[in-house]
Amino acid sequence: MLPDVITISPKVMGGTPVFKETRVPIQSLFDHLELGITVDDFLDDFPTVSKEQVLAVLKIAERLLTAPNLNSVYEAAA
Repeated sequence: MLPDVITISPKVMGGTPVFKETRVPIQSLFDHLELGITVDDFLDDFPTVSKEQVLAVLKIAERLLTAPNLNSVYEAAA
């Protein structure tokens, strides 16, 4: 699922994770949501990103944050 939605390449935005086939950083989605900007408004701001891509990224985040072994993820990130 991840490679279908997210691209990480040193040739694109210096290796920043972006929505596949765009130059839109994944972080932009979370920045918008943190500011209270809706997904629809995010999509208006970044027309090269599809709603399916956004929903897939949110699903990936959900799976990561609700994984049974979440403690090991936190330890690895620390």
